[in-house]
Amino acid sequence: MSEVVKTDRRILRTKQAITTAFLELFAKKDFEQITINEIADRANVNRGTVYLHFSDKYELLDKCMESHIQELISLCQSQDTGPIQPGVIRDPKPFFDYVQEHYAFLSALFSNQRAFVFRDRLLHYIASSLTAKLERPDRAIDKEVNAQFMASAFIGVVEWWIRHQMPHSTKYMADQVHHLFSHSQGSPPADTRN
Repeated sequence: MSEVVKTDRRILRTKQAITTAFLELFAKKDFEQITINEIADRANVNRGTVYLHFSDKYELLDKCMESHIQELISLCQSQDTGPIQPGVIRDPKPFFDYVQEHYAFLSALFSNQRAFVFRDRLLHYIASSLTAKLERPDRAIDKEVNAQFMASAFIGVVEWWIRHQMPHSTKYMADQVHHLFSHSQGSPPADTRN
């Protein structure tokens, strides 16, 4: 039994080394210029080991994107406490903190032509989550359209923040997003100056 655990740990360490090597290269080089040999050299494994875990660099990129999306979804779900009332947005600071912590990968991703895949997956999750939870007494605005609008606006602000090298703190961005959403929902923004 302990042999299986050792093997699993070695496999996990190897996959983590490959992923880390890829992320380091991705932050420095254009994706199309990264080779499996470079990834293997940086991870201190042979080329065959990389192929044992990932079919190619595209699958490796997809797995990295999926991992970040799952982490962001997890952050969103940890704050999930029921329906969203008009004029209220949950605290987006943990989301911005995560983006700041993983800035190198995310900034490289948003400067790459494959960013649309990541953006679309994240947008789909946020919009679906909002649609399920949004409560709006104004029947003139369709719940699904409102959720798409809010999700697109949020992702757009996050993307702008990344592309401009995080010119403001995570707290400032969270406050700004909170004010924007509160204002767009028809209620005055809360005063967060204390």
